[in-house]
Amino acid sequence: MYTFDQPLGRALSVAAGSPAVVCQDRRRTYAELGSRCRRLAGAMRKLGVAPHDRVGVIALNSDRYLELYLGLPAAGYVLVPVNSRLAPAEMRAILADAGVSVLFADSDYPGAAGVGHVLRMPDDYEDLIAAADEVPLGDGVTEDDLAALFYTSGTTGAAKGAMHTHRSLVSSALHFMATWPFDQQTRWLVASPMFHTGGIIATLATVWAGGTHVIMPRFDPDLAIDLIEREAVTHTLLVPTMLAATASAQLARPRNVSSLRYLSHGASPISAETLRRARQAFPGAELLHVYGTTETTPITTLLPHEERLLDTPLIRSCGQPAVGVEVRVVDQSQDEVPPGAVGEIAVRSPSVMAGYWQKPQSTAEVMRGDWYLTGDLGYRDEDSYLYLVDRVKDMIVSGGENIYSTEVEDALATHHAVEEVAVFGVPDPRWGEVVYAVVFGRVQVEPDELVAHCREQIAGFKVPRCVELRTEPLPKSAAGKILKRDLREPHWAGRQTQVSGG
Repeated sequence: MYTFDQPLGRALSVAAGSPAVVCQDRRRTYAELGSRCRRLAGAMRKLGVAPHDRVGVIALNSDRYLELYLGLPAAGYVLVPVNSRLAPAEMRAILADAGVSVLFADSDYPGAAGVGHVLRMPDDYEDLIAAADEVPLGDGVTEDDLAALFYTSGTTGAAKGAMHTHRSLVSSALHFMATWPFDQQTRWLVASPMFHTGGIIATLATVWAGGTHVIMPRFDPDLAIDLIEREAVTHTLLVPTMLAATASAQLARPRNVSSLRYLSHGASPISAETLRRARQAFPGAELLHVYGTTETTPITTLLPHEERLLDTPLIRSCGQPAVGVEVRVVDQSQDEVPPGAVGEIAVRSPSVMAGYWQKPQSTAEVMRGDWYLTGDLGYRDEDSYLYLVDRVKDMIVSGGENIYSTEVEDALATHHAVEEVAVFGVPDPRWGEVVYAVVFGRVQVEPDELVAHCREQIAGFKVPRCVELRTEPLPKSAAGKILKRDLREPHWAGRQTQVSGG
């Protein structure tokens, strides 16, 4: 198996003069990227940072972020990316939990208080790089060494640091490369935040192939399309909310997006209507559904060529296990259930995390030997296509009936007026819970019309008892996931029940 320095080493040997990264007005070749990563390693030594120490970063996407992601693990350090949108208390908790001794930040974040050495980007960072000597990458680094701690969003409680080794992150790159072509002509648009595994999903694959990263500091749908046109972007991944916004922007003001050949999405459920609009907006692109979690870095299953499946039952699937990944559907006793039966999805792969940082109990709750329990409910068919039905903790139990929120969301999303939707259970004195939906519409619509639309598609006990209409987009995490927890919590305030998921 490989470590982080080896993909970069190959790029330096086969594509030293090729563009490695484009970010705003900065363009750097692999020779320049390699030199800066080696100088970054030299700067860390000069600061006295010891091997295996945790080094944090709180910043928007940038070429410097790419250098930190590649250079620090390759030099033997552990990168701790932190969501820049977290509250100060949340940031402090993560930095303290990880034991971060050095932090790179692109702004004055109150949550950084308490870290011994905070370096501002770009000024402090560029001064460090300019003054440092180049040192070799990879010396003494093994595949079992930690490369990064990716903290979960914390929507189900205190954030936990998923421990990823060089093996798990490099394995994830190989899994991706076994499905999609990566070569020196690859130009990957980095649109998702790089603190999230979705933001770096293709980093090592693109580097290994000698391709180019086109980096957006923050997501903007029109800018994304402009970059696709201007930089001849070939590949990208967008979460469903981003994909919907980008498709709408392209359909409203078409630009030349013929270079885009590979368009993937992941992180949360997607409606067939969003996929149809994406196909209309980007007719030359293959659509790929990526399912996974922070703990699986994040590739677990893949559904390629969704554009060919739009009018087939397979469009509801999130695909088959990726090359190198095993997937089971299990009951509460961890016994595998037959095809068609709903159970919890379990994953075994070299890309699975090593556990949660300094949380043995939390690790024991989700690891069964080398199998990881995702907390997602689903079923598989005879050909191992996986179908998600809900999060274990998002399932609604109404009058003794199990209702999967995603099934109701899918029904609502087929209405032409629905732009975004979140479905969850709210307390009810008779039924325990009833179905509640929050909808942001692209055009005006009445709640009764949406309820009637649902009745045509799903059983009566699954139909929302109430549809709340919003005039603004639904709240989302920095990774673009709808924060169902924030919508649900007011309905459960003061009640003795667990409010989780998101």
